[in-house]
Amino acid sequence: MTVHATGLTPDRAAIRDHAREFVRREILPQVRALDNAQADIPMAMREKLAEMGYFGLLIPEEYGGLGLGCYEYCLVSEELSRAWMSVGSIIVRGNLLIGAQAMSEEMRRRYLPRMATGEMVGAFAMSEPDAGSDVAGLKTRAVKDGDSYRITGNKYWCTFAREADFLIVVARTSPAPEGKRHRGLSMFMIEKPRGEFPEGISGAPIPKIGYFGMKTYELAFDEFVVGADQMIGEEGQGFYYATQGLECARAQTGARSVGVARGALEDAVAYSQERVQFGNPISAFQETRFKIARMASDIEAGRALVYDVADKIDTGTRCDREAAMAKYFCTEMSERVASDALQIHGGAGYTKLHDVERHWRDARLTKLFEGTSEIQLRVISDSILGRG
Repeated sequence: MTVHATGLTPDRAAIRDHAREFVRREILPQVRALDNAQADIPMAMREKLAEMGYFGLLIPEEYGGLGLGCYEYCLVSEELSRAWMSVGSIIVRGNLLIGAQAMSEEMRRRYLPRMATGEMVGAFAMSEPDAGSDVAGLKTRAVKDGDSYRITGNKYWCTFAREADFLIVVARTSPAPEGKRHRGLSMFMIEKPRGEFPEGISGAPIPKIGYFGMKTYELAFDEFVVGADQMIGEEGQGFYYATQGLECARAQTGARSVGVARGALEDAVAYSQERVQFGNPISAFQETRFKIARMASDIEAGRALVYDVADKIDTGTRCDREAAMAKYFCTEMSERVASDALQIHGGAGYTKLHDVERHWRDARLTKLFEGTSEIQLRVISDSILGRG
């Protein structure tokens, strides 16, 4: 049922097919029970993802990764998300997590090989209760104290924080100059015990309506001490490090959205052929057939956009506008397709007895994380009309 845009070489097709078989064998048989129980992704599943090399897709070979590009990263993410978006998301926790590109060589050699194998899986702490899209408004502070910094403040929407082996934290180390609110933010690498918070950091899970498999936390830093040698890159440049690589992150979110939509479509097709009403399967009714045709067309359009952006990224072509378009179009499309799939299921779709309700909940989230749809529209319109 799937067609890929130009760029799907035989090697890439093999990566896709390998991931698809992995999903069929290892994830699909478990996902409904795990999600219904709001359970975490099992460690055994994480270990199998690591064995497949999925935590190191983007990490260069010299550090133990596979050294592949954004295209391959998106291929794997789409396949994993077709089963469970949480699994398509957990591999982000190793693949050059935000800020890793700015690490010193010593820090890269210390951490990247362990990230590539899944030995170290991280979480990113940037958003705050009063600062989401407005990164320049971050208030968490890191105050220099000899050869250390003391971090105080609150973070929000930090997925996988307790379960992670490290946190990458953005905090203000100096006041922003007048008219330059993005300056003065710095980034820190904080190692921590897996499954707990170190002294000076506390956290509580945020109750979510979906995106189970990984808990999302609100964190409180109370004079937490981190060595100055754990600062990533230069002091005051954290905002710029956080926004590096956004094109790939947005393309990958687009790919996850395509995967979720695909799951919804494939489940709707199967259900429409099984469900009989008025003496015929509902797939025989024109409204159902046309709905499925529109869903499939939307998915292919989104996929073509994602992989065109991924190809541009891998060939060094600037594509910030196109990446925002991919993120915007695919996430909006995913929610629309998942909603139509639920409608095809009728009342059965509004129960935990079918997977489509999970696709619907997770698709809705894609319009919010990694930059809301409104932020993407701002990026796109600014690139066309100039900054308003």
